[in-house]
Amino acid sequence: MIDTHAHIYADQFKDDSKDMLERAREQGIERIYMPNIDHTSIDGMLQLEEDNPGFCFATMGLHPCSVKKDFEKELYIVEEWLGKRKFAAIGEMGTDLYWDKSLIDQQIEAFKIQSEWAKQYMLPIIIHCRESIDMTIDLVEELKTDDLTGVFHCFVGSVAQAERIKALGFHVGLGGVSTFKNGGMDKVIPELDMDYVVLETDSPYLAPVPHRGKRNEPAYVNLVAQRVGDLLQMPIEEVDSITTKNALKLFKAND
Repeated sequence: MIDTHAHIYADQFKDDSKDMLERAREQGIERIYMPNIDHTSIDGMLQLEEDNPGFCFATMGLHPCSVKKDFEKELYIVEEWLGKRKFAAIGEMGTDLYWDKSLIDQQIEAFKIQSEWAKQYMLPIIIHCRESIDMTIDLVEELKTDDLTGVFHCFVGSVAQAERIKALGFHVGLGGVSTFKNGGMDKVIPELDMDYVVLETDSPYLAPVPHRGKRNEPAYVNLVAQRVGDLLQMPIEEVDSITTKNALKLFKAND
C-alpha cells in the first residue's frame, strides 16, 4: 500500500520516528509521500527522505494555513527549492475557510502561482480544501490544462463533487474520515470510480477508527483500505492493488 499524504516529520513523531516507520513497513506500506507545510517543515522532511530512500518522498509547496500577508516570502523559498532538486509533487497547497476567511484572496493567488509551477515542472499538485471544495474545484477548472494533474486530499465531498474532480482527471484521497460512523462517506465511497482513488492517513491527524482521537500514523492506512473494501464488497488486496497503481501513476513514479 501507499500512504499518499503523511506529515511524519511533525513533532508528534520525534520520539519514535524509526519505530513508526517500521510499523508502516510491517503493515505492507511501500511508500510514504510527505506534503510540505512551509519553510519550518522542510529540513525535517528532507532528512526523513534522505534517511529512508525509496520509502519516504518529499513534496514542496505552501499550505494555505501558512499563507499570511507576507506569503510571497514563503513562495520564494518554495520556488528556490523547486529549482534545486526534484520533488514528487507540489503541495500541500490549496484553500481553507475553516480557520480564517480574511486571507482567501492571498490563498487563491498562492494557488495559482503554485499551479503554474506544477505545469512548468510537470508535477502533480496536492490540494487541501477545507470548507472550500466547490470553490477549489472551480479554481482548478479555470486553471486546467493537459499538464495539470493532482489529488484532492482528505476528500469528504459528495458524489457530484467527486464526478467533477474525475472529469478534471484528478484523484481523490481517502483517509481516516472514511471510517467515521457519522462521516457520511459510507454513502459516497460505493459510488466512486476506483480508478481515481488513492489512500492516505494525513498523519498525525484524523486517525481512523479504532484509533480516532489519537495520533495517526502510516501503518493505519490499511484500516482505511479495509473500510473502503467493506463498503465496496471488495477484498482488501484488490483495494491495495488499485490504489497503489493509481498512486504510482499520480506521482509519475515510473517516469
